[in-house]
Amino acid sequence: MSAKLIKGSSLTYMHRGGPPGDAGVARAVSTDLSATMGAGVAHFDACSISWTVLYDEVIYVIDGVFRLVTNDGVLEGEAGDIIWVPEGTELKYEGDQARIFYAVYPGNWKEIHGMA
Repeated sequence: MSAKLIKGSSLTYMHRGGPPGDAGVARAVSTDLSATMGAGVAHFDACSISWTVLYDEVIYVIDGVFRLVTNDGVLEGEAGDIIWVPEGTELKYEGDQARIFYAVYPGNWKEIHGMA
C-alpha cells in the first residue's frame, strides 16, 4: 500500500456526546488502512465524555480549549499543545469549542477487546 491523502471534507463525524453541548469524532485512519494505528479528528464543546482508553493516545489541540480530566487532575491544552495518554487511563474528554487531532495505538483496539 502506498501513501494516501485523506481530505478533511471526506470525513464523517459520529456523534459522541451532548446535549448539553456537542462532541463528534471522525476517524481518518482505521483498520482498512492500518492494522497498527488509528487517527482522526474530533470536536468537543460544553460536554463531558467519560471513557477508559484501551490504547495509547496522542492528542494535538488544533484550536479552542481541550481538557482531559483524569484521577490525577486536569490537563488543559490550547492550540499547538500535545497531550500523551497511556493505555488504561480513566478520563473525561471535555472542551470549549475544541478541535483536536488524535492518533491511537494499536489501531485495532476494538478487535483486540472484542468490541468490533
